[in-house]
Amino acid sequence: QVQLVESGGGLVQAGGSLILSCAASGSIFSINVMGWYRQGPGKQRQLVAAITSGGITDYTDSVKGRFTISRDNAKNAVYLRMNSLKPEDTAVYYCNAKIRNWYGTADDYWGQGTQVTVSS
Repeated sequence: QVQLVESGGGLVQAGGSLILSCAASGSIFSINVMGWYRQGPGKQRQLVAAITSGGITDYTDSVKGRFTISRDNAKNAVYLRMNSLKPEDTAVYYCNAKIRNWYGTADDYWGQGTQVTVSS
């Protein structure tokens, strides 16, 4: 059983900052890519940022220069620092991890989601 637990969402004014955290626990042998997705009202879920176990990162264009993804492999954790937030960043943010368990099975896991609301 693998679980992803997120924290750090909330309400912030435009221009402000937030840090999201996500920790994986359970039967974990290895974690390949970890990432953050978001789903705004009436929109599809989209990738915001991703990071490999070796630290290679990727960002969607709209957050480049404002958001930073990082991870702590020892803690099976991933973080998203969000600066210069805009109202259009308002969404539910989901943590995602591609995890292989001790039985050799690999699967995609999701956190429960955390709401980020940016007021203008």
